[in-house]
Order: sequence, then structure tokens, then C-alpha cells
Amino acid sequence: MKKVLILEDEVNIRSFVVINLKRAGYDAIEAATGQEALDMIQKHPDIGVAILDIMLPDIDGFEVCRRIRATNKQMGVIMLTARTQEMDKVTGLMTGADDYVTKPFSPAELTARIDALFRRIGGDSAAGSELLAQGPFVMNTRNHTLEKHGNRIRLTQVEYSIMKLFMQNPGRALSREDILGAVWGKDYDGELKIVDVNIRRLRIKIEDDTSNPSYITTVWGFGYKWGA
Repeated sequence: MKKVLILEDEVNIRSFVVINLKRAGYDAIEAATGQEALDMIQKHPDIGVAILDIMLPDIDGFEVCRRIRATNKQMGVIMLTARTQEMDKVTGLMTGADDYVTKPFSPAELTARIDALFRRIGGDSAAGSELLAQGPFVMNTRNHTLEKHGNRIRLTQVEYSIMKLFMQNPGRALSREDILGAVWGKDYDGELKIVDVNIRRLRIKIEDDTSNPSYITTVWGFGYKWGA
């Protein structure tokens, strides 16, 4: 059974989420504090997706996400917040989250986001080994790895999916809507800003000069283009 960690200090909300996760067929692991969540991840290394509340009694959800990403790039991470400020969304994504859901939310919405992350995590597992080589980059679509000049670049699942889309469409201008639909799914009802933030994260990892990107270029008023 696929495991999902729910980090939420409000008992009623956590219980509500747990009940619906179990109904959807997931094994729900509960945590009420940031430290408890980190302990649970060590105890259950097969957790596939973590749902992190931001406001917590000890360390906040942003810091929990940073610590997860320091050792685990594969786990899906969804930030759960009652606040709607743009900075919270951007901060969550820049610390390594794959997605965010704003309270109040429907069980169906949260479950759909979790389902999408699990599909992305296991999307190429049955495929044969395939190498995509462009410029200094080599992607192995079976192992979900990317190298630049022979050096491994550690990517989250979302970052990997975006890079794969780019490398499969070299020189083609992709709209934000194209990227959102291909990576997050056609039924994703979140904001286009999530694409821009993940592109910003990718540029930090792959570009020689983030102020003057040469691989992922902006097509103003439309989207982005890959040109390795």
C-alpha cells in the first residue's frame, strides 16, 4: 500500500485528511510536529508523498521540506496552508515542494494531487533504458537521472518531468499551459505560477548564469524554450 505522510498540528484537520486518504486506498502516516514528521520519514523510508502544513508549533513546514530535500529528491511534497499570500506559495515551491493546496480544500482535490505525484514518481519505471543527450546534458529516462558534463544534477520529480519534456521537444516553444498539462496533468486546477517557480528552480541547478540563461530561455508572453 502506498504511504502518505500528513503533517498537521490541528487534530480535526489531520483526522479528516487521514480518513479520506484511507478511503482512497493509501496508508496514512500521521505527525503533529515537524520533528515528529522527520522521525516518521526515517522510520518509514518508503513514504512516497508528504503533505506538510506550514504553521507548526516547532519547526515550520518550509524547514521540514528543506530537510527532506537535503536527503530525498524523489519523495513528492505538497504544502498545505491556510494562507493565500503569493510569497508563501513561492517560498514553498522554492524550498523543494512539488505542489500546494490551500485550506479549505476538498478531499477529492487533495487526493487528485497525491495521485498525480505517485503517477509521476513511478511513471517510467517499466520503460526500457533510454538516453536523451543534448549539449552537455544526458538524461536516463529509466533511472530518472540527469547529468551535465558527467556530473549528476539532483532533481525533484517535478523538475525531472519538466526537463524530460524540454529534452523531448528541443527548440520548440512550450506555453505555460503546455508545461502545466504535461507535468501536472490536464485536470490540474492550480495556478500557472507553479510553472514559473519550478523553471526558476531548474535554472539555478542547470544554468551557468541564471541571470542570462542559455538552456531554458523565456518566450515572452508565452512560455519557455529548450535550446541545449
